Amino acid sequence: MAQVEATTERVVAADAEKVFDALADYTGTRKKLLPEHFSEYEVREGGDGEGTLVHWKLQATSKRVRDCLLDVTEPTDGELVEKDRNSTMVTTWRVTPAGEGRSRVVVTSTWQGAGGIGGFFERTFAPKGLGRIYDALLANLAAEVEN
Repeated sequence: MAQVEATTERVVAADAEKVFDALADYTGTRKKLLPEHFSEYEVREGGDGEGTLVHWKLQATSKRVRDCLLDVTEPTDGELVEKDRNSTMVTTWRVTPAGEGRSRVVVTSTWQGAGGIGGFFERTFAPKGLGRIYDALLANLAAEVEN
């Protein structure tokens, strides 16, 4: 099994604090940002950053659905980490200033991929598919927070 990684980033025309607060708001803003690939969204504990437990189903392809139960931590300023209790997937959101009134959002997901030929296809295609999903989410984020 090899680690699979998918990274997407976007510069948003809003202050880093405002962008981070929107991402960390699991009870309000975050749900509005999710594209159609997410379903059964439910905040089970907390709801604002550190200490949140959130559930969703992520339909990456027509045949592949992940049932995700995520523990949220904030290990450093401007960083949210979502660790899935149901798999090895870890998603890290980093929000940093990118000039006056702008911020850079980088989202990276990693997980232990399958072995063999299936693992080859997963390592080849899954990062691109997840990248498209996160591109849509980041576009929704920009639309939500930009003035």
